[in-house]
Amino acid sequence: MRIADPRHTPVRGDLADIRLAGHYFVPHYAVPQARLIGTGGAALLAAARIDAEPVETLAAGAAFAVLDIAGNWAWGQASGEDGPVGYVALDRLEALP
Repeated sequence: MRIADPRHTPVRGDLADIRLAGHYFVPHYAVPQARLIGTGGAALLAAARIDAEPVETLAAGAAFAVLDIAGNWAWGQASGEDGPVGYVALDRLEALP
């Protein structure tokens, strides 16, 4: 599967944002769960590891759409439909007020 812009398209081999159904074929599609980046901000990482390549630094209060949770990591997309995709530590996320 060829992804035009993998850094800004929430799709991986096993999962994609539900809005991409019909564009990418994957085994599962997820409805994003809206969260906010907590106080102090968070690193958006390329993989679910503390030593992974940083993609971007996310400011406190920024929107983050969670598509998958595994262990202590959430995979999703920051800052709306054109934002960067990656992993954020779960303890850096907050529920919407």
